[in-house]
Amino acid sequence: MSKFTDLDQHKQLLLLALPMILSNITVPLLGLVDTAVIGHLSHAYFLGGSSIGAMIITSIIWLCGFLRMSTTGLSAQAFGRNDIENNLLVLCRGLIVAFTVGLVFVLLQTPFLNAALNLAGGSEQVQFYARQYSEIRIWGFPASLGNLVILGWLIGNHQTKAVMWLLIATNLINVVLDLVFVFGFGWQVQGVALATLIAEYCGMLIGVAIIFIRYKGALKTLLLKNRLLLASLIERSSLLSYFKLNRDILIRTLCLEICFIFIVFQGARLGDTVVAANAILMNFILLISFGLDGIANATEAMVGKAQGEKNSHKLRNTVNISLMWTGILALLYSLLFAFSGEFLLRLISDIPSVVNFAIEYLNWMVLLPIVACWCYLYDGVFIGLMRAKAMRNSMIIATFGCFFPLWWLLQSALPQNMANHALWAAFSLFMLARGITLAWYYKYKIY
Repeated sequence: MSKFTDLDQHKQLLLLALPMILSNITVPLLGLVDTAVIGHLSHAYFLGGSSIGAMIITSIIWLCGFLRMSTTGLSAQAFGRNDIENNLLVLCRGLIVAFTVGLVFVLLQTPFLNAALNLAGGSEQVQFYARQYSEIRIWGFPASLGNLVILGWLIGNHQTKAVMWLLIATNLINVVLDLVFVFGFGWQVQGVALATLIAEYCGMLIGVAIIFIRYKGALKTLLLKNRLLLASLIERSSLLSYFKLNRDILIRTLCLEICFIFIVFQGARLGDTVVAANAILMNFILLISFGLDGIANATEAMVGKAQGEKNSHKLRNTVNISLMWTGILALLYSLLFAFSGEFLLRLISDIPSVVNFAIEYLNWMVLLPIVACWCYLYDGVFIGLMRAKAMRNSMIIATFGCFFPLWWLLQSALPQNMANHALWAAFSLFMLARGITLAWYYKYKIY
């Protein structure tokens, strides 16, 4: 059967991907709601401060994305082998690591936030509101990181509808509290931060409840079979393999975070209007990435299951079909920003200087989905295969061989009023380089 005409695999991919696309898009849409709520306050520094604070917090959450990725890959392969015991151990081990890391950041919040805000720069007002935001959000780290593990485990076990309802419920709680705290109580930036904090813990409780209800019997069997459950969780060879895998994903994610943080912090140094406009554009990027990640997440689960079943034909077909669908979705995103980009900007903010400045950068939003979609998809492939070393090497090349060299060349060549274009050009090349290097590795090193 042709690699593109296996209707069963198309159906399986879309049944997994569509709930993930819908649920993933609620995450950046929530960011857009946060941005819109703050963007309609009277000054740009409210939006600039909240975006800096959000970047400080989310940079750590994204940096710990290895918890989600490794959990998805390991659980998907265990699912393919029908190994229920190890599947549940993957979940428990991930939650222990997540809560431990989260508590460490809570305990060390003062030196961490001081260092991060010093690096961020920005005006006095931006610094003030960034600190206000981040001092509230940091208390949500244990829940945020625990949620990464829960989502990863559900995806790996092909429970994407559960993921969809979990994320929708969490984000609805956040949106309602946003409106109540900011417009009802007048808490401004603090209200947005507190709404997200409460929603994170609500999401964790909902996720734990879903897993307990659906896997109650298997959990009881695991506890009865493993009276020394803790010994199983900290078994040396399993832990070494787990941390080696996560080490490479951590390095990969750290490089990605460096680029995102650099864009935000460099924008802050270019002025309050620039950092506020970039905050809106970065939310557009998140809207693109979380949508494309819906297909990548489904690919992770299917590739991991095929790898666990040792079915190479099914694996290759999954990759080819996923490439086709990610290209289609990327084209739809480009058309959305080409025809509705200015409308979306004005919907988010009514500060003329911010909107007018951001309009100049809409062409980057039209280009980026087509340029970037391939790296999202191949990330999903390599997570399913648990080939984290390839992901790490690709990201290092894209970051230090493309992003920073191109930014350095352009920022010195372009006039000051175009300095922000250097950031977006460098980011576009960075995403393209990730896709090309991962595609090369897949073609010549795997199949």
